[in-house]
Amino acid sequence: MPLWILRTCFLIVAVGLGVSLINGSMANDNAEVNRAAIWLIFGVFLFGSVGTIVADLLITNKRIDMISSVYFGLVVGLFLTYVINVALMPLFGLLEAQTIGIRPEFLRSVIVTFIGASVCYSCISLLWQTKDDFRFVIPYVEFSKDVKGLKPYILDTSVVIDGRIADIIDTGILDNQLIMPRFVLAELQAIADSSDKMRRSRGRRGLDVLDRLRNNPSIDFKVYDRELPEMQGQPVDMKLLMLARHLEGKVVTGDFNLNKVAKLQNVPVINLNEIANSLKPVFLPGEKIKLKVVKAGEGPGQGVGYLDDGTMIVIEDGRPHIGKEIEIAVTSMLQTSAGRMVFGKHESPVRS
Repeated sequence: MPLWILRTCFLIVAVGLGVSLINGSMANDNAEVNRAAIWLIFGVFLFGSVGTIVADLLITNKRIDMISSVYFGLVVGLFLTYVINVALMPLFGLLEAQTIGIRPEFLRSVIVTFIGASVCYSCISLLWQTKDDFRFVIPYVEFSKDVKGLKPYILDTSVVIDGRIADIIDTGILDNQLIMPRFVLAELQAIADSSDKMRRSRGRRGLDVLDRLRNNPSIDFKVYDRELPEMQGQPVDMKLLMLARHLEGKVVTGDFNLNKVAKLQNVPVINLNEIANSLKPVFLPGEKIKLKVVKAGEGPGQGVGYLDDGTMIVIEDGRPHIGKEIEIAVTSMLQTSAGRMVFGKHESPVRS
């Protein structure tokens, strides 16, 4: 409703200006001579305002960063044009003193118009190409996109294919902006188009996860198109680290090697496997667990069982009870880079 009120007021003002122009022309002695031109101008006012409203209705996907770039580019361009015009005043005076077959006033207006158009174009083009880094601050007003969280999270191919990042986002624990670099998206698409059936299914799963993230209204998801000049010829992992350093963000990955390289280069990294391991339950020595023995262990008499989260339990004297549910007492725990292992001892079977 406020938009329609604004459009109506704009149309009324445009028509009012046209009517005022006609009334002013009627009071002129040469009104009969200029009547056709006056009505033409009134028609331009009317149809121009209607066309502006129609264009506003047709363009639905408006972006504040693009519009702001145009506004500030025009302001800066016109200011620079004025400065250049003042600086060239002595040259224009020299042209007026020369006879070159062109009126000096006309030549000056053409030169200033061309300079103004060129400078405005250059300013707008520059701001469009660098809009992700553009911040124009006025006291109490900041023209920049409100980015959620403190630092953006740059997604790796492995973490997208893994899919757990979407489940973590659904819990609402993360409020940071998620960034999918264009070069990572290209790598994921290449995996989805692979001739190998397994790789193709993994790639398509990653694309489905990205679509799920994009349609999640609770997060700020963005595909980052730009590539830094130093990224040329670098592998994807190095590009990720360079982009994370450039954006002052964190790399989210499930790749063990990338995790190590990021730490060596002092780039903040979040490893989903480490998060999963840290969230697994902690058992104290002597605590009782009921589980099913699924296979034999490596040691004599040992059995192996698994918790619902995949934690492996090594059971002393558990081999005779393979296929049965038994109760064990936890004796110790071992944390490794691959996960957490729990050691226990069989005490008494549990009836099914």
